[in-house]
Order: sequence, then C-alpha cells, then structure tokens
Amino acid sequence: MADPIQGPASGKKRKQPPEFSNASAPPRNAKRVRMNKMKDARTILTQASDKALNQNGDLDVSAFVKAREFEIRALEASMGESKNALSSRAFQQVPNELRRRTASHNVKKIPRKLRSRAAREMKEDNTPTVTSRRRKPTSHMRLRLETAKKLQQLHARQKKRHAAAKGKQPDGGKDTDKETAFTTPVKRLKKNTMSKPGEPPAKFRKRQKHKSWLPTHVYHAKRAHMTEPKRPLWRFAIPLSPTEKTFRKTHRAGSLRGCVGWDTSYMSTIGIEGVEVSLLGLLRGVGVDEDAVSGKKMAKWRRGTRSWQGWVRERDGEKKWIARVDIVWCLQKEKSTSVEDLASNKKLKRKCFLRVHPSAFLQLWTEVMKVAKIQRPQVMVEDLRFEIGSIEVTGPGSTEALIGALQPWTKVGENVTEDVAGTVWSSLGSVTNPSCLPLNAVLAFDASDPRLRYPPRKIEPPASESANDDLLQTLATWAPDMSQMSPSIFERAARLTASRLLPSQKAVNRRKGDAMPGQYPSPAPNDPQIPIMLMASRSPHAGGQGTWTLLLPWKCVLPIWYHIMHHPLSTGGNPRFGGLEEIRQIAFEHGIPWFPGDFPGTQAGWEWEIMERVKRKADWDKRPKGKRVAWESLELGKGGKGELGTGWACDWEYLFKPPETTEPVRPSQATTTDSSIKENEPSKGTAAAPETPKQITDQTSPPSLHHIPHSESALRLTSPSSLPQDFQALTTIHITLLSRGSPTTCARLYRLPTTWPKIRAQWLALASSILHPPKKQPLRPDPNLDRRKILASLPQNESHPLRTQQTALSLVAPLPAFGTGDAEGGEIIQPGNPDYPSVPNRDDLIGYVTTGNFDLGQGKASAIGCVALAKVVLQEQQHGSEGTENMAADTAAEGLTNKEAKKKVVELEKKLGAKMVGRLCIVRNAGQSVGRLGRWELA
Repeated sequence: MADPIQGPASGKKRKQPPEFSNASAPPRNAKRVRMNKMKDARTILTQASDKALNQNGDLDVSAFVKAREFEIRALEASMGESKNALSSRAFQQVPNELRRRTASHNVKKIPRKLRSRAAREMKEDNTPTVTSRRRKPTSHMRLRLETAKKLQQLHARQKKRHAAAKGKQPDGGKDTDKETAFTTPVKRLKKNTMSKPGEPPAKFRKRQKHKSWLPTHVYHAKRAHMTEPKRPLWRFAIPLSPTEKTFRKTHRAGSLRGCVGWDTSYMSTIGIEGVEVSLLGLLRGVGVDEDAVSGKKMAKWRRGTRSWQGWVRERDGEKKWIARVDIVWCLQKEKSTSVEDLASNKKLKRKCFLRVHPSAFLQLWTEVMKVAKIQRPQVMVEDLRFEIGSIEVTGPGSTEALIGALQPWTKVGENVTEDVAGTVWSSLGSVTNPSCLPLNAVLAFDASDPRLRYPPRKIEPPASESANDDLLQTLATWAPDMSQMSPSIFERAARLTASRLLPSQKAVNRRKGDAMPGQYPSPAPNDPQIPIMLMASRSPHAGGQGTWTLLLPWKCVLPIWYHIMHHPLSTGGNPRFGGLEEIRQIAFEHGIPWFPGDFPGTQAGWEWEIMERVKRKADWDKRPKGKRVAWESLELGKGGKGELGTGWACDWEYLFKPPETTEPVRPSQATTTDSSIKENEPSKGTAAAPETPKQITDQTSPPSLHHIPHSESALRLTSPSSLPQDFQALTTIHITLLSRGSPTTCARLYRLPTTWPKIRAQWLALASSILHPPKKQPLRPDPNLDRRKILASLPQNESHPLRTQQTALSLVAPLPAFGTGDAEGGEIIQPGNPDYPSVPNRDDLIGYVTTGNFDLGQGKASAIGCVALAKVVLQEQQHGSEGTENMAADTAAEGLTNKEAKKKVVELEKKLGAKMVGRLCIVRNAGQSVGRLGRWELA
C-alpha cells in the first residue's frame, strides 16, 4: 500500500491540482473540489468478509487476518488524509496580530513552536525559501549596514591612532585623548564656481536624485500638495498649496488677523566680496541705478543698514532686464579719519548678498561672473544657495510670531543682550505691520536655539500708553542705524559653527527634563549662536501689509520653522503656512506682480509661460469635444470670428506678427490623425495646426521680447519723444474692472477702438455712466411709479369699478427691465443688451492677462497683465490716422456721418478727461465674446 502522504513530482514548486478524468469536462468550482476532497479522505476502503471463508464455508484464519490488516492500514491512511485534507498551514495558525506577509516563505517569521512544521510543509511543497546571504537588503537594512560599516572604519582608525600614540610614549606618559579625537573634515567653499547640494541622508538619498528638498520638506509633505516627484520646479520639491481649503483663510491671515509663513529657501543667494570700489563697479555693470550706487539718498544702503530692491540687466548685447533682486551689504565698520589709515580704508574688503529667484539664477550668475572678472581689484563670487535659507512671514501677527521664535543670544548669567539690534527687536512685539518700520530696514543679530523654549508661550501685547510711546520713539530714532554690530551671517565660519553646534532633539529633551517644571532650561556655554538677518519690506499701496524676510543658515531653518508654526498668537490661533499658490495670491491682493509668471518679457517669465501652455493645452485636450471651447467658432461681433491667437496661451507671437501673415488658430485640426494629414504638409486653404507640447517646450527663449521696468515705463508714457520707440517691449500693468465680471489667465486686453468711432463712442458712454452716475439713481425701477401715474390721470369722480380695473391692469403689466436703458441716460448697459458695445478688432489688441481673479481685499475683480508698450504710447497717434475705410463703412451702417461720430467721441473724452481715457482698456476672457471695461495702472 502506498504512503498516503506523497511528495510532488520532481522539478515542480507546488502541488499540482487534481486532473480531470475527462479533458473536455468543465472545471469545477472551489467549493465542490473541497467537498469531494473531504469525501475521498473520509472514505475507508474495506474488504468483503466472504473472502475470509474457504470453499467449505469454514473460517480461514490467515485470510481473515490479512483482510483485517488491510482495513486497519486503510483506516490509518484515511485518518492521515482527513487530518491534512482541510487543515491550514503553519503560518496560518499564527494570530492575526503576529502574521507577516513573508511568513509563507521564511520560517523565521513564524513562532518557534511552529517552525519545524513550517519547514516540513515548505519542503513538501518545494516552496522557494530565502537565505540571509542571497537576500537583497531592504532600505532599513541598508541603513544599518552602512552605519555598521562607518562605525567599524571609525573604530579601526581610532584603534590605529591609539596604538601609534601608545607605541611612541612610555607607560604613564602624556594623556592622548586629544590626539585620538576624530573630527570630520570640512570642505572649503570654492570661489567663482557653482555649489552642489549636500549629500542627503541615506534614508532619503534615492528620492533626491534629480532634485533637492527644502529644509522643511517632511513638514510640508504631510500637509501640502507638492510638485510631482519626476517634475520638480527649479530643481526643488516645492509645496504648491495646503491640502485644505485656504483661499479665504489666507486672505484673512495675511491682512486681517494672524499671519502666513513660507519656507523660501529655494531663493538663490550670491555672495560677492572685494574692495568697495570694485563692488560698486560690478553693481553698475549689472544695471543697478546710478542713484543707488553713488547718490546720497542710498548712503544707508551702502553702509549696510538698509536693503535695496530693483532690477538687474545684461551687460552686453541687447542688455535685456533679467530679474528683480534684493541686495544687502555687510555693515561697514567706522572708518578711521587719521592720515595713516586712509590708504588701508581703501583696501578694506566688503561683502554683500544678492538674492534672486531660482528661475533667473543661472542667467544672473553668468552676468555677475562676466563683470567680476573685469574688475580691478578682482571680485570674488560665491554660490550660497545651499548654505543660506530663508523664511518669509506676512500679516498682522508676523512680528509677534518671529519675536517668539527669535530670542537674542545672551551670555550665561546675563538676561540682556549687548547687541543694539537684538534689544530693538525685542521691543517690537506690538508692531502689527512691518510697513511702519523705516523703509527697507535691516536687523542682524545672533539668536538662540528656539527648541529650548518649546512649547512657545503667548506674548501679551502691552496695554499701557507709555509702552506705545516708547515704541513710537524707537521707530522714530531707530538706534540700529548708528550702533548696529557687523552681522555674523556674512561669515562662513559662523554659519558652519551654528549648524554643527545644534544639539540633537534627544539632547534638547534631556535638558528640558532636567529643568524645573514650568521653566525653560537655563543657557549653557556651548549653546549655538544662530546668525540671522531680518529685512522688512513695504507694500506699494498705502495701508498694505509689509513682509519680513529672515535669512539664516540652511540647517537652522527647520527648528525655527517649527517654533513659528506652533506659536500661539495673541489674537488666537497659530500662524498658517502657504505654498506657491498662496504667494501668488498675497502678491495679487497687494497689487504686486509675481516673478516670473507676470513677466513674460524676461527669459525666466517666458519659460514659465511655455510650461503653463503645455498644462493648459493638456487640460483642453482631456475634455470631450462637446465640453471644450471651440476656438474657431467663437463669435467676436464686428471683431471677426475665431479666437485671436492660441486660446490656451498668452500668444505674444500672434500679437507682434503682421496682420496679413496671421490667421486665426484652428485647434480642431490638432486632433487630426497622421492618416488624414501627412506630416509637415498642411492642407491648402486652412491654417496651420497649433503647436504640440513638444514644439512648445522647444521654445526656450522669447521671440525678441524684453521687459521694461516700472520706472522706465513711466518715463516712456510721460515723455514718449525723449526715448526711442521700441515695438518689442512689454510692461506689466494692474487692471481694475469698472463693472461686473472676473478676468482669467490668458484674457485678451484691448485699447479703446481706434478705427470705429461708433464703437468707441459706445465704450466711452459706458465708462461715463459708470464713473459719473447720476446723483439719485435707484438700484431698481419703482414698480409703483406707473401705477400711481395711471391712477392720478383718472378723474376723481370715476366709478369705483373703473379705478379697480386700471389698478389690476397696472399690477399685471410687466416691470421695466433693470439696466436696459441707454448709457447716456444714466443707466448702465449690461451684456446681452443689443446696445452693448462689441469688442474691438485685432488692431487694438495690446496684451494679455497673466493673473486674474476676484480680489477679496478690494471686493471686486482685478487682474495683472502685460501690454505692448508701443501700442499704449502710440494709441493717440494711431487714432484718426488709420482705418478710414472701416470708419466710413461703420458710420454709414449706423446712419451717422464721420463728423457726427467724431464729435460725439470728442464730447465724451472731454467729459472723462484725457488721462482717464488713456488708462481705459477692454478685457475679454479667452473663449468668450463679451468685453468688460477696466482701468489700468503701471505695476
């Protein structure tokens, strides 16, 4: 009899399922297979008793014993099969809380009592097992192996040094503890070369192959939407927006109550060092204003007590503007007036920082290196991107939150700092707006470790009038201008020392545990001194919230960030954190253009526009054909049919192309397949298909576009004849809508029509009704007015039924529609009315909206856009000198002569004023045919 438990065939890993006797029979379900298996296991084979009798009917003892032996063996086999038929395996006998997914192939994951059984089952099933020598180490195991290897190397070096020192000196010699101490070598920062990010910990090394993490990456990754892992932004993993809804909360925290903070360590910092004359020559070479370099007004900036914000440009070629930068000098020591020291003062080296957006870092670095090499004496340039981090905080509670986190460092046994800047900083607790400080004020001092004062405590604002008087006196005198110490953040040794002396969180917790209950640990001599610099900036609008910018060593950002985010504000709640979207929102509410998105004339802004085009094109393609905008069938009234340019882009190429060579884009052709239209062979009589994402991303430089800053744009507008005309120049403007509507990105901007006097007069009449409404204009027509007129016209002796009938008819009569009257009569015409003016044609297109939304601060819609400066400057010259044929055709169709239309336009322009007429524009969202009236200003 065969063994009831047999192993599988050789060469197979698992037991084979039972084969069907009939190959064509369908497979049975799992439940029926289990039932048949159990039935077969419980069936005991027996032998008939008549076989134990001989032919005479007598009992044959030997045959009877053999029959019973067969039945006993069958019973034992059945018991064994029944036991193992539906029994679970060894790893399935473990309780749920002890089960592991690897227990099915690793006996070491099973309790000791079941390991022998599990090994037998795996051997019977030929289960592939794992051995420690062939196992691929996991991420955690790899960390342990690397740590063990480093410890072995460290122990071997220390043992070797100890043996060498012991062999040189006899027993009882000098102590060799100092000689056996092991210190990590520090790499010197190379001058005039770009730096590389430090090697991340082995635990996160794989995730930072093509990008770098901010110091607060782990904090944001748990609470915010981050950039895609394979698509970093400016080679950084940057938080885009918190996971919760924050639009209204960010507005309230940034302007009404609370504060908002951002980790802006991705901002690039360039350090330059050299003689003051060479540094000023370098700044002149990159386009810093001459008034700032040599004027008396910026003497405090050159001394180091103020910061400067402005634009820098290329030195050679077209001298295009690069980006807006922040420049701050290291505080200059008092110069000696003696004759002997005059020569040494000229050779004294100074330092300054240039902070620029990472999208324009490479372009600025190239220009700075180019100008630095021609300076005599030469200027040394350092890349401090991964050495200096930054935090920006804005809102009424920004100063309070920063004061709670940044306590000036004091010596052991002293409670007051010797630094004037630290003393002044501690007295600013009741400041609710950094704009009240001196313009571009700078405070630099050494701060203590904020983790020693965690959890933070609320700072109660002073309620006495004397405290407010002292604060006003401090802001008026501003002592740091006279006696501020030289900031140590400019010294690399101070930055590295602060980073190395930061104790571990375990050591900090140990010190906090040793302190008395309710008290912070007392200062220790080896506590780190964190060099910091605070820069206050103002809002361009009166009453707007200012912003604090904190510069500090890269590795010290995280402890201070946690303290700021957890600080309890006196107005309630905690500071909020924001991402890239919140930065754009706050800048939009303050009326400040955001770099690089609102500056398409720069190289960084053009690259951002190309990247956004790809995203908007992909969103448009994802929509079904019936739910996406059909750009080619858009009705623009007298302006034509079809969207102007590419609908999902700010199509600057279309704006600057001649009209005769440009045709409306037809996106429907982008969906045609290769089988219908061959490559590089557009069909005759149709416009070219829109650019694909690959073609869009290949455009890395703007087509002859360049940006003009605010100051130069204002000069060109006030005196256009003093400067040469530039037809490829763009300038940034801020737009406020005068009526309803909300502009969106890629909206088209028009000037008032210059070729159709009738439409121009309609827009001017609409502007007049909005800007100069009648003194008493009801919000809605009085429904009882006509009723009272009818009843008053009836004679007093009329019968009562007649008066009742007239009253009933007046009640049933429809009410006059609101806003459908003539604009000249005082009522505002709304879109949908036949008299509402149509948008101008392509000749009056001047630019596009780069950022548009509803402004919660103003309570109305606004936008930030870019316009072609030449079209804005020359609109008065173009009006009346172009399109005479269109003018005549339009006026004839309306039943007006040129003389009457022009007279009407002149009257309305005189009523509004030349300055107001020059600032009016028309905003039309892409894919819509309705234009909205707006007023623009230089941003």
